[in-house]
Amino acid sequence: MSNPDELLRIEGIRKTFPGVVALDGVDFDLRRGEVHVLLGENGAGKSTLIKMLSGAYRPDGGRILVGGEEVRIHGAQDSERLGIATIYQEFNLVPDLTVAENIFLGRQPRRLGMIDRKRMEADAEVLLARVGVNVSPRARVRELGIARLQMVEIAKALSLDARVLIMDEPTAVLTSEEVEKLFAIVRALREDGVGIVFITHHLEEIAALGDRVTVLRDGRSVGQVPASTSEDELVRLMVGRSIEQQYPRERADTGAALLTVEGLTSDGVFHDISFQVHAGEVVGIAGLVGAGRTEVVRAVFGADPYDKGDVKVAGERLRRHDVNAAMTAGIGLVPEDRKGQGLVLDASVEENLGLVTMRSATRAGLVDLKAQHVAAERIAGQLGVRMAGLGQHVRTLSGGNQQKVVIGKWLLADTRVLILDEPTRGIDVGAKVEIYQLINELTAAGAAVLMISSDLPEVLGMSDRVLVMAQGRIAGELAADEATQDAVMALAVSTPTTEGEAPRGR
Repeated sequence: MSNPDELLRIEGIRKTFPGVVALDGVDFDLRRGEVHVLLGENGAGKSTLIKMLSGAYRPDGGRILVGGEEVRIHGAQDSERLGIATIYQEFNLVPDLTVAENIFLGRQPRRLGMIDRKRMEADAEVLLARVGVNVSPRARVRELGIARLQMVEIAKALSLDARVLIMDEPTAVLTSEEVEKLFAIVRALREDGVGIVFITHHLEEIAALGDRVTVLRDGRSVGQVPASTSEDELVRLMVGRSIEQQYPRERADTGAALLTVEGLTSDGVFHDISFQVHAGEVVGIAGLVGAGRTEVVRAVFGADPYDKGDVKVAGERLRRHDVNAAMTAGIGLVPEDRKGQGLVLDASVEENLGLVTMRSATRAGLVDLKAQHVAAERIAGQLGVRMAGLGQHVRTLSGGNQQKVVIGKWLLADTRVLILDEPTRGIDVGAKVEIYQLINELTAAGAAVLMISSDLPEVLGMSDRVLVMAQGRIAGELAADEATQDAVMALAVSTPTTEGEAPRGR
């Protein structure tokens, strides 16, 4: 006998692709008024599962039941008709349309054969108020920030009268304040009886929001546990082994200063930034969103101009606003937005790994493709990039493997100073540890690492020293043994001594 509170049940779902078993007999269920967390490493099968619920893929075996009835989902319209709405990491909104037009796209209310714009905007206003976002239904979507785009997606799902809401990494690009607002909305939807499938890599979010957790590993469901389950146990279920030390920093002997920044100033953005990073050292940069961290490292790399100050590599001063000079000197930058700035998504793994070294591998106008291939094969193997082959498009890799490719292209270039901006954002816990081990290998080999992270435990766990920025200035520096969460946050919310206009950061 079926449970009247059961909205959705998946039994023995199987899905294969050429050479890959993506899902192998997965079971999952969702009840009315609960948040059921779907947890697993990148490549565990989470995306494949939700794509079957949204109609993008069809299962090879098993069955899907909605409201106790077996269903076939052949496309997005079937999914919507069944009351299932999916909010993906990459939003499915049309930038040049208004908020109201996006919410009711393809379902605009009509009057006398014409779109009833007044009613559409009024209905959109009600939905926007329900999710607690203060935005005009007439605003263009391209004018909105990430947090508001997220709320528009939720309003769109509510317009479908969705009983099942699937949220794929909804907090990945939100600030802590925005996350709290999102959680309040999710809790309100749960009170209204909506069932929510919540996918996250942030383990601390599970106890705060979830009711149950289903863990996927290698395409199989390996356990269903309460949301109160310890993080250590969740990690063990996800990766099949216990991670005794989440941040396995291996301190290396430090050498001479490889990167020296002196008095770096960009009027209105950051002011009088000075620090050094030595060979064998990881220096973390912490601070609140808007403190100017990303702007500083982009200026160091030559991507953004600055007004005053010097950047030196091994004592040699770099030309301002010159990325080529920075790269030639041995600086590499792994940007915060790996998909938009770090990769050519429709190019292969091999082509992406060779992006930095292509110029040095060119002789008489011809690229030494054989040498590039051998080097790409070596570095992909060293990093353990999980792929079908070097010819696979980077777009189709998991987030953790994409990040390995971004880092790998700099390793091929023998980078001496590697700047990492949010190196593990959106990456599962197993891949994070692999990235941390790679950082250890770099510093053991004498490289210097400058790391920005909004994940405070990551900064504390992996840094030899921590620079804390506030309002575009360095508010303080903490050695590893004195860097605590309280000490960092006290500096991050402080008001550094300023001269003239207060700097602004993004």
